[in-house]
Amino acid sequence: MKFLFLLLLGISTLFANINLIKKENPDSNTTLLVIGGIHGNEPGGYFAASILATHYTIHSKNLWIVPNLNKPSIMANKRGIHGDMNRKFSVIKKNDKDKKIVETIKKIILEPQVSLVLNLHDGHGFYRKENQGSIFNPNAWGQTCVIDQCKLPTKQPFGDLNIIAETVKQNVNKKLLKKHHSFNVKNTKTKYEDEAMRLSLTYFAVTNNKPAFAIETSKNLSSLTQKVFYQLLAIEEYMKVMDINFTRDFNLNEKEISKIIKNYGTLEINHNILLNLSNIKKSLSYIPIKSKDNDFTFSHPLGSVQKKGGKYIVYIGNKKITTLKPQYFKLSKCCPENYVVEIDKKITFVPKVSYFNVNDDFKIVSENGYRVNIIGFSKKGVKNENGLTIRLKDMNKKYSIDKEAKSYRVEFYDKDKFCSMLVVHFK
Repeated sequence: MKFLFLLLLGISTLFANINLIKKENPDSNTTLLVIGGIHGNEPGGYFAASILATHYTIHSKNLWIVPNLNKPSIMANKRGIHGDMNRKFSVIKKNDKDKKIVETIKKIILEPQVSLVLNLHDGHGFYRKENQGSIFNPNAWGQTCVIDQCKLPTKQPFGDLNIIAETVKQNVNKKLLKKHHSFNVKNTKTKYEDEAMRLSLTYFAVTNNKPAFAIETSKNLSSLTQKVFYQLLAIEEYMKVMDINFTRDFNLNEKEISKIIKNYGTLEINHNILLNLSNIKKSLSYIPIKSKDNDFTFSHPLGSVQKKGGKYIVYIGNKKITTLKPQYFKLSKCCPENYVVEIDKKITFVPKVSYFNVNDDFKIVSENGYRVNIIGFSKKGVKNENGLTIRLKDMNKKYSIDKEAKSYRVEFYDKDKFCSMLVVHFK
């Protein structure tokens, strides 16, 4: 299978199955690199990174985003299905299944234009310098700006890690949702006191003279929305430190973040099928695709497909969205780019991969030689449903593709080969 990612903003490049999204300007080489998803069970980080990739515009300097570094572990919702990826940046075995990804992200971190690195996490509890119980204590990681040391040895614009982290902490704490959500700076003093952290991504960066921080939101926050809120709040403060001028197309609050998280975008398959994932049923059957080498194109940067037991499981991050049960066809190379459809008594041209809305009824006015199959409609003795007037009441609801039973597949075939699929949505 081939995996592609369609983004409306930025340039997306695949390196060793790493999706690197670049939002760049010609004015500067100053670049912030944001990495989400090194741990697959920490969704606050990778959903925040995906929103950064799709809802922010960068007006000065540069922003690079890797939203889902450890994709297999994200789909499994596990810290690391091949072990802890964040403990493989010092030494990694030749046969380690994470080796290619780890070596590639190292190269990206060491790119000359990368000026500061943020690694996004969700951590246990709420960090406090003094012990206040099992949740609020010095061993907790949540709600922290984590640094490995106070300063980098070589003087550079962002080398004073402690001062930057303290600045971010103070500004984040002015905008808390609840008082006990307060952020602190956690210095692991990695070189002298934390052997495990010497194997981490941020320590690899700082030992190569790259300023690096971890943002840890608390796993004990009440919702994914709150985790994403604090991740974005902290990221914005780091962008301000770097004088990165940005705008976003939403207000930074729980209500709007919740709405964005629930928008799973679209999935296009083989450039002839389009599915809206935000309201899709848990399972769809007889999806006409190829037996191999299918292209899955997501509008959401966290979109992934896993083939299991002959079915295709569709994910957005760690969320299982739907399961597609395939019916294999060869694809026709002689299909039209548009189809003639009569919608509410008006003739229109509908692009071959799209949805169209209907108030009362529709009728496919296909060219000769193409067979039309409207999934959910049947009429005795009719094999080609071209030229038939169809209303919502004519449809069998169990064949709808959405939870409200308003959207249905309209498939086109060139003899025994599949052409493309439209989706009709009844208002």
